[in-house]
Amino acid sequence: MLSTSINRRDFLAASALTAVGLNSLSAADTKLGIIDTHTHFYDPSRKEGVPWPGKDDKTLFRPVLPAEYKKLTEPFGVTGTVIVEASPWVEDNQWLLELAKDDPFIVGIVGNLAPGTSDFEKHVDRFAKHSKFRGIRINHAAVKSGLDDKKFLADIGKLADHNLELDINGGPDMLPDIAQLAQAVGTLRIVINHVANVRIDGKAPPDAWVRGMADCAKSPQVFCKVSALVEGGRRDEGLSPSDLAFYTPVLDTVWKLFGEDRLVYGSNWPVSVRYAPYGQIQKIVQEYFLTKGQAASEKFFWKNALKAYQAPRVEK
Repeated sequence: MLSTSINRRDFLAASALTAVGLNSLSAADTKLGIIDTHTHFYDPSRKEGVPWPGKDDKTLFRPVLPAEYKKLTEPFGVTGTVIVEASPWVEDNQWLLELAKDDPFIVGIVGNLAPGTSDFEKHVDRFAKHSKFRGIRINHAAVKSGLDDKKFLADIGKLADHNLELDINGGPDMLPDIAQLAQAVGTLRIVINHVANVRIDGKAPPDAWVRGMADCAKSPQVFCKVSALVEGGRRDEGLSPSDLAFYTPVLDTVWKLFGEDRLVYGSNWPVSVRYAPYGQIQKIVQEYFLTKGQAASEKFFWKNALKAYQAPRVEK
């Protein structure tokens, strides 16, 4: 069993490190198990290639596979990941399932299927048979157009029937529609991706984003993924800031609204490398959440991932 808890002595030691900076903080320092709930894996060298990323993307267009990620994140205590499929090709869901089949590090897969289409139910029935298939991701446009579509809502209900969840990606304007969907399908777990891609500038977040997040948080089955922080804080001239204070207004807001039970950690790797190294992402969230106490830290870094995705516990 991988370590997934910290005792009081370890926690106090980690808190002391927080006060002086976490640049060198590792799994050995905190004894925290970490499940990163937002990674992407793909291989452009396959015969069929990939629909994303494009060939002109000099950073991302290359094979990105679990072995590289494991090596990169081992010093930071990552013990498992939930993969989010970015490809709309149905069979790429199966490709990820094959990738995950004999790898306990991969605790879950969020697939890519289109609710409201004629084959959706067939595809969900097929993939839901795999224990690591934990849900699907859709974008805001699909939600917005589907709220008045009986077939779309029935398909979303099918996810809940299979105990699967729904990741939703989009900007702050998606939040009222997510709140409406959560009310319409009250048995479905929903995970807001990337703190709704709010622009982070070190100042108080926009009022509309706060109101939208508050409306979503009223539904107890809605989770917020604290991911893509460095993307939200990106600067045209280079990497995103590393100072926790820059991100604190947004983090304080989601903490107040969702509390310790409905926030989950995600990196958005490898997209995140455009704006910060992995260690910087870890530094930001560890500095923030370790101050919230042992129980809250454990929930954020791995327990809430298991709750949101109903994924098996990470074992080795």
